[in-house]
Amino acid sequence: MQNQLTLAQLQQTIDEWITTVGVRYYNELTNMAILTEEVGEVARIMARKYGEQSFKAGDEEPDLADELADVLFVLVCIANQTGVNLTNALQKNLDKKTKRDAARHAQNDKLR
Repeated sequence: MQNQLTLAQLQQTIDEWITTVGVRYYNELTNMAILTEEVGEVARIMARKYGEQSFKAGDEEPDLADELADVLFVLVCIANQTGVNLTNALQKNLDKKTKRDAARHAQNDKLR
């Protein structure tokens, strides 16, 4: 895998991996459950590393980067199997946020 991938390249790379190494995609509902599980693993690390919870004795060193990559992998799988072009979707989403939030965040005293 290259050091820097576009979203389109990432979608293609994951599709190639799934269809060769992974055999096939899990169905969409299974991938949704896996995504939820992976997000939970990220939440566990965040709550313990940055929040008020502590790690249990014997917990292995958490790897936030690896868990975030797991989330991204499954998210891309869901996009691929449902026909979502993440490049287009993200641009459209950023455009929406920019229009909606053009002044909102700048005027939010909580962000200063």
